[in-house]
Amino acid sequence: MITYKMASTTGNQGDPPGPPNLTNNPREDVIATNKRPLLSFFNSTGGIGDRTYTIQIDKVPTFDSSYLIEYTDIPETAYVTSKLVEEGDELDDNTQYYWRARAIDTLGQKSLWAMSRFFLDTFSDDTFLRLIRTSIIRVETSSGYNISSIIDVGDAAAGTYWEGYPNQLAYWVKFDLGGSKEVSRIWQLCDRSRLEGRLKDYIWQYSNDAVNWKDIPETRTRESDAFRGIIKFDVPITGRYFRLYIKGWHGSVPRIHEITLYSPGAPTPPQVPATDYVLIVGNRHDGGGDGNIRRAVENSTFNLETVTVPYYEVSLDMVNHLEPKPVAIILSGFGRWYENLPMFEFNGEYELIRESKIPILGICGGHQFIVMAYGYTYVRDMGYGVYTYKEENLKGITPISIIKEDPIFEGIPNPFYAPGSHGWEVVVLPDGVEVLAVSDCIEVIKSTRKIMYGEQFHAEIDLPFNEASAFLLNFLRMAR
Repeated sequence: MITYKMASTTGNQGDPPGPPNLTNNPREDVIATNKRPLLSFFNSTGGIGDRTYTIQIDKVPTFDSSYLIEYTDIPETAYVTSKLVEEGDELDDNTQYYWRARAIDTLGQKSLWAMSRFFLDTFSDDTFLRLIRTSIIRVETSSGYNISSIIDVGDAAAGTYWEGYPNQLAYWVKFDLGGSKEVSRIWQLCDRSRLEGRLKDYIWQYSNDAVNWKDIPETRTRESDAFRGIIKFDVPITGRYFRLYIKGWHGSVPRIHEITLYSPGAPTPPQVPATDYVLIVGNRHDGGGDGNIRRAVENSTFNLETVTVPYYEVSLDMVNHLEPKPVAIILSGFGRWYENLPMFEFNGEYELIRESKIPILGICGGHQFIVMAYGYTYVRDMGYGVYTYKEENLKGITPISIIKEDPIFEGIPNPFYAPGSHGWEVVVLPDGVEVLAVSDCIEVIKSTRKIMYGEQFHAEIDLPFNEASAFLLNFLRMAR
């Protein structure tokens, strides 16, 4: 089954074009990691005939500075249109950028501008940050519903939230760490789809007795409208209790989808077997997502065991110190939208993609991470979802075509069908990565420098119509 989120790609007679929707990638307030980001947006509706787009990028929201970059006559593509910042227009690092887009139909009718913003920081994904998620034993709030949702790290967490009771002058959320601990970073997430409920004025505090509270001055925030935030402390703060004190919010009551505290330190390395094994990087927000992969590897004829490490704990240094080393690394899929994730938690996985010599296979989201290791915006929301877990779901689905022969496809027909579940796709390929198979999107990629493959589908799932089950076995054979 294909469920479309965006529809019209041509205008309706007589209607002026509406503004495009800039909630794709980069979405508001995310961190771009490449000086030539890909700017993607959902298409306009209305207008007469085919639409084109104009995009402007600037350091000021008035779009009138000497830094202004403009691209015109960008042709529309189905559901989503994208523009890669051109060579020579590289953006400045560690800088806030604003960007806007508008549609123009064949009569020259222009839509209103749609505007968004992102921050460029090419160093933010370079290395594992030596941070661990801080254990929280209890959460209390001044009032409200669904308190446990604040520290819910399941993949559905972005759809759940704490909401304060109405008619209060201020709110607070208190975290008991169970003992005195250092905290050096905080992740905050509110609703990405609406301003209502987002935090406007707030400050973080800490205490050792939950009675005497000290403000953390660098966390003081006023007049914010951001749905996500990363708060960094130059010097770690030590305390048993941390409290978010909320003085202002948008709408009638504040809402918080998720808060995670981080402490400096290195995760404990996993225990590994003395025999051959595959290291699975669990990419679900709770560190899982390995079930089908683990069964497929352990049930293969290669006599392999598996070890799973959460994505937020794995790093190049950790893997380099494992003895014995894994024969292969598999990056799992996951179930969250990227803008609802603290992407710095993936830095260790990016290190493996860029630098590890151990054979790597990325599955679904892991496939997308192979290119995101070189640029966060190199993937985009497709504008629709592909969900093929039943044979009847294949009706109307474009099969996967092999466009370049490779040993990874041994025993797989051309074209072929495979189960899939995704709404994002790879668009820009970094140097040294090539495409091997496509459907309506890029389905298989390969590094030209080492044994590393990405598959958008799920070859590891045991289903009768899965014609790609040999894909994983071929990878394991090459890895050994």
